[in-house]
Amino acid sequence: MTSKKSDDQDRVVIKKYANRRLYNTATSSYVTLDHLSQMVKDKTDFVVYDAKTGDDITRPVLTQIIVEEENKGGQNLLPISFLRQLIGFYGDSLQGLLPGYLEQAMGSFAHNQEQMREYMQGTMHGIFPFSQFEEMNKQNMALFEQTMKMFSPFLQEGAENPNGPVMPGAAPGMGTTARPAKDPSLDDLKSQLEAMQAQLNTLVSTKTEK
Repeated sequence: MTSKKSDDQDRVVIKKYANRRLYNTATSSYVTLDHLSQMVKDKTDFVVYDAKTGDDITRPVLTQIIVEEENKGGQNLLPISFLRQLIGFYGDSLQGLLPGYLEQAMGSFAHNQEQMREYMQGTMHGIFPFSQFEEMNKQNMALFEQTMKMFSPFLQEGAENPNGPVMPGAAPGMGTTARPAKDPSLDDLKSQLEAMQAQLNTLVSTKTEK
């Protein structure tokens, strides 16, 4: 059982009961997933506990909100190809790497969202600043490369030592540790980013010719 943390005083505590009802302890009222969704958009920090066991169930509740939003129709956020790749990472040897990368990528996107809104508003005046989006995509590519180097230190070491990293006590020139196999899922992610870059370059070229 996950015990409640001392820093809960800085967060709104939501309790989920067996009847699936959600209770906001800060307002002493029952709330819905739509209410929690709005709290997220309002940047209100909250944690959800199972009222019976005391387990922290914030993650599955947030996931449920995403499922509800996707089922509403209209403009979906999660492409099917992305969902397939995401599912493919469960149980993969690099499963632990992906959360950090996604968190950094989303953090970078959120950091630039206000600037991106300003760029989009420029389309109303017949000016579409492709170069700015191109620069942001380059930053995402750089972030990807940085993440790969952070979690795959043997890639760089292996390039310097063709025999592979040498374990302590091993004779010179005799690598005892094989270089990790390249994961095709990572190649897919990188290929998608490179495809986005190519599309942006094409749009920029077309705009310049006009």
